[in-house]
Amino acid sequence: MEGVELAYSILLVDDEDVFRQRLALAFHRRGFTVYEASDFDSAVGVLTESEPELALIDLRMPGRSGLELVAEAKRLRPEIKIVVLTGYGSIATASQAIKLGALYYLPKPADVDEILLAFSKDDDLSITVDQDELTPPSLARVEWEHIQRVLADCDGNISEAARRLNIHRRSLQRKLFKHAPS
Repeated sequence: MEGVELAYSILLVDDEDVFRQRLALAFHRRGFTVYEASDFDSAVGVLTESEPELALIDLRMPGRSGLELVAEAKRLRPEIKIVVLTGYGSIATASQAIKLGALYYLPKPADVDEILLAFSKDDDLSITVDQDELTPPSLARVEWEHIQRVLADCDGNISEAARRLNIHRRSLQRKLFKHAPS
């Protein structure tokens, strides 16, 4: 993908290992130096030992929240540019993160192009994203992501997620058995 004129370093903070690792690989392929952390403490460790210019922080993590991490990251490195990821239904918290110094927030899950587009809103960064390259997700992909968010909100309880989605439990299990659409 063209558009990133300078190679930046980015800290990815998310407790979902697979999601974080997929993002890390995608950023690495685009020339970024990538640091990963799964929680508040490991992220603070990266911030004190390294000097990432960008950070992508999930607001909902076990232990200390991403909101606390946004405040601490800005205290440790006032010049860091932060985009926050927010799960289903936590827009108010994301707004609070903006007040604490985050640049932007995105609903989770987000892909690398959406994240780069959020960072490109800061004029100090030399990141441009060709809007024509961004393709909207398929309807199947949007459904899959919504199901995953509701399931995460229900702490993996399929019966409760099915109730919230207003579908039969077995129908939800069949949908979950399928691989995520592209």
